[in-house]
Amino acid sequence: MKRAEDLRTLLDRIDRRGYPAYKDTAGTYQFRGYILSIDHVQGDPFASPSKVSIIVSGGRAGFPKEYYETSWRKAALQDMLIRRFYQKAEKFSFQAKGSGKSGMIAVSRPAQKILERSACQINGTNGEICFRLEIGFPANGRTVNARELQKILFTFLPTCIEESLYYKAYNKRQVQDVIELSDDQQFIREELKKKELVAFVANGSVLPRATGVSDKPMKEAVRFVSPESMEVTLELPHAGELRGMGIRRGITLVVGGGYHGKSTLLKALEAGVYNHISGDGREYVITDDTAVKIRAEDGRCVKQTDISMFIGTLPNGKDTKSFSTEDASGSTSQAANMIEAIEAEAKTFLIDEDTSATNFMIRDELMQRVVNRESEPITPFIDRVEELYARFGISTVLVAGSCGSYFHKADTVIQMNQYIPVDVTALAKKEAQQFPLELEQLKPADTPEFRRVLFRKKAGGDRMKIKVMGRDALSVDRETVDLRYVEQIADTEQVVMLGCILKYILQNMSDGKKTLKEIVEFLCKTTEHGGMEKIYGGRYLPTGLAMPRPQEIYACLNRYRK
Repeated sequence: MKRAEDLRTLLDRIDRRGYPAYKDTAGTYQFRGYILSIDHVQGDPFASPSKVSIIVSGGRAGFPKEYYETSWRKAALQDMLIRRFYQKAEKFSFQAKGSGKSGMIAVSRPAQKILERSACQINGTNGEICFRLEIGFPANGRTVNARELQKILFTFLPTCIEESLYYKAYNKRQVQDVIELSDDQQFIREELKKKELVAFVANGSVLPRATGVSDKPMKEAVRFVSPESMEVTLELPHAGELRGMGIRRGITLVVGGGYHGKSTLLKALEAGVYNHISGDGREYVITDDTAVKIRAEDGRCVKQTDISMFIGTLPNGKDTKSFSTEDASGSTSQAANMIEAIEAEAKTFLIDEDTSATNFMIRDELMQRVVNRESEPITPFIDRVEELYARFGISTVLVAGSCGSYFHKADTVIQMNQYIPVDVTALAKKEAQQFPLELEQLKPADTPEFRRVLFRKKAGGDRMKIKVMGRDALSVDRETVDLRYVEQIADTEQVVMLGCILKYILQNMSDGKKTLKEIVEFLCKTTEHGGMEKIYGGRYLPTGLAMPRPQEIYACLNRYRK
C-alpha cells in the first residue's frame, strides 16, 4: 500500500499532462485515519466520474459494537452515515473547477426509506466502514488539473470523512435515537406476527405526502387517529407505550368518499414494508414485509404462469395452466400479478379498485344474468378472496369506492372520513343484508403450479450492458424490462441492483434447470451472507446500488420478455 504523500507526488508529476495520465493514480493509499482506494479512473472529464472508496477501521470509527450487531441496527447506522456524508459533500461538489464533470463529488442521496445500500457498508464483526463515492477528476479541456484534484483528495474529502465517519463527530444522543428507532420498528414487525396483524398505523402518524413527486410529509396534515375498536397498544423497547390501528389478518375493506384519504392510507401501507427515518411521519407505519401491491397492467408480458385460479378456458384455446402472452389484458395481467405474488410468498395483497380491472374484481348480478358463467372464463377476485385467506393464508386490504358487494366478504370495513378512519363494519354488514349476494357453488381452485424455469440460449458475457431509466425501467443486453407498475420499488438504486441481478442470472443461472423460486432463494441467501458484491462481480463494488426485496426480484424476472 502506498502513502498519501506518494499520491501527492504522483499528482504533481502528471499535472498538465494528457487526461489518461490520471490512470496512474489507481490503487490504495494510507491517509491519516483511513485508507483511500481509487478503484476506477474515468477515461475523460466528460465520462462517468471516477470510483473511489474510503476504508475506516472499526477502532478509528469508534461506533459502539452494539450499534451494528443486528441487521436492522446496522442498516439504520449505515443510512445515517450516508445522509451525513451527503450533507457534507454537497458543500464541496464542483468547488474544484474544470471542464465536464470536474470537481463533482457524488454520494448516494437516500430519501425517506432506509435501504441496504452499497454506498456504506459496516463489517458486523469489527466495525470497519467502507464508504463509496464518485469523484470527477478535474481537467482543463482534456488536460490533467492535478492542483484541483489535490484540493478534493487532501482538503475536501478529509473534512467529509472527519465529520461523517467518526463517532466523535456526532451528537451521541442523536445516534442513540436512530438505533433505538430501528429497534422499535423491528419490535413492531415481530409483534405483527404474534398478534396476527398485517399492519400497524400509529396514532399521530402523518400519512399524506407533500406533493405527488415528494415523499416528504405534508405540512399541517391531519394526523392519524385509530378507531377505538381497532386500537392496539404496544409497549416498545425504547419509546414505551404506543397506540395505533392494528389491521388484522383476513379481508379488510377501506371505503369512503373521494379525496378522504383511502388511497393515502393504502400508499402508506405499501411503503410500510420499509422502515422510515425519524420525522417522516410514517416511522411507526409498519406493514407485513412480504406485502405486495396488486394492480392491472395492460400490455405486460406473461410467461408460462398458471392463472387458472382466475381465468378458465379461453375462446382461443390458450392454456391458462401455463399462460403466456406478449400483451396481457387488464384482467389477465392482474391475475398473473396475483399468482406471481403467491409464488413470491406474499402474505398480504394491497389492492386499489382504481388501478384494477373491473371485470377481474367483480361481476354484478345483472351482468351475470345477461352473460352466464359458462360464457365467462373469468372467476372474479370477489369469488376467491375468502379462499385465498382460508387456504393460502393471504390477507387482502382493498380500497373500494364503488363496489359494495365486498361488504359481504370483508372481516373489517374502515371508512376514511376527512383522513380519519372509522370502523363501520357493523353498519356495512347490516346494510349488506338488504342486498343479498347471489352465491354460486364454486369448485375450489387448483393450487397454482410453480415449475417455471429460465432459459436463455446465449448470454452476452461481460459485454452485457445495464441501462436504468429511473424507477420506470431497466435494460440488460438491450432488452427492456418495464417496471412502471412495480409500485413498491422505493429508489432508483434498487433498479440498478435489479439490473445487476438479472445480468448475473442470465450469465450464470439461466440453464433451464433451476426454477424461478430456486433462483431467487439462491440470490437472497447469497446476498445475505456475502453482500451485493457476490452478485455484482467485477473488481470493485460501486456506489449506487440498493438491495430490493425478494418480491421485486420476482417482479423484475416476470417482466423480462426473453
